[in-house]
Amino acid sequence: MTKTKLGLLATASALVLSMGAAKADIVIATVGPMTGPYAAFGEQMTQGAEKAVADINAAGGVNGEKLVLEIGDDACDPKQAVAVANQLVSKDVALVAGHFCSGSSIPASEVYFEEGIVQISPASTNPQLTERDMDNVFRVCGRDDQQGEVAGKYLAANYGDKKIAIVHDKQAYSKGLADETKNNLNAQGVQEVLYEAITPAEKDYSALVTKLKSEGIEVLYYGGYHTELGLIVRQMRSQGMDTVVMSGDALNSLEYWAITGDAGEGTIFTGPPAIETDPRNADLVKHFEEIGYKPEGYTLFTYGAIQAWAQAAAKAGTTDSEAVIEALHSGEQFDTVLGSITFDAKGDVDAPGYWIYNWKDGQYTEGAIKP
Repeated sequence: MTKTKLGLLATASALVLSMGAAKADIVIATVGPMTGPYAAFGEQMTQGAEKAVADINAAGGVNGEKLVLEIGDDACDPKQAVAVANQLVSKDVALVAGHFCSGSSIPASEVYFEEGIVQISPASTNPQLTERDMDNVFRVCGRDDQQGEVAGKYLAANYGDKKIAIVHDKQAYSKGLADETKNNLNAQGVQEVLYEAITPAEKDYSALVTKLKSEGIEVLYYGGYHTELGLIVRQMRSQGMDTVVMSGDALNSLEYWAITGDAGEGTIFTGPPAIETDPRNADLVKHFEEIGYKPEGYTLFTYGAIQAWAQAAAKAGTTDSEAVIEALHSGEQFDTVLGSITFDAKGDVDAPGYWIYNWKDGQYTEGAIKP
């Protein structure tokens, strides 16, 4: 074969490879607790991500290319989160819609920053996530300094004359939320009687409950997840305690009531806006209802995270991370299930902050009032 033919063949091969690459699938991922005690939230994220990918692909994909979804399981464990992040790097993902737990998002973000991968968390609320000058890190949920302000002021206004205890489980999200709530409660001139930490994933919290009872605690604020609080509440009620219970956004799962039963009646918590009730999302919610799934909690937040990235990639005309990051930081509005949103220089979203909910008859509804 002559050099000329070899050259033409090489050129043709390069062209074919180039054309193939141009139409290659775009790999994105969602990562959260797919297993373990907080797997209900992993299911929320999976449902939201799968539907977002299906809808985007049905509309022609991103810049004419189809999306392929990877599901990563970090079990809300920091070490596992880093391992999953490194696995996703090897798969050349363009976006990570995750993680859920702040204790996973923060260490994993170091990997994504080093590799230039866009990370948009639908649920990680610890302020530290977006406070480290990482231009690739975003979130579509609020922050615990916002949530703690709502909780602290609510407690002060409604229970300022009661004996209040603040308890957390030592994890990044949990302690951060408890501390922000404490700071805002104290700023209103109210001092808690007790500040305690527990170990997560225990089966028996009777020692804590006994201490709360001996101190005459009338209001318990818990920074942490629904699984532990569910057990605490059951044990409190079994000891005859009618203590008011308040917590944060990790209670927006029906699994809480599955743990507590009627003992969970009256539990108050702060959470993001229930965007599944927005009439603009009616068709999307109908889809989930038809497949027998309630799109609660962070289902639609995960959907919205992927929406925002896809629109930024369309604006940039590419999925190249630098261009997408620039588009996300451009101040342009993205039309999502959360409404029209923008991101600030830190990567925080300008969407509405937190509502207050009340558990009643196995459901949580907006507008908790003082019992």
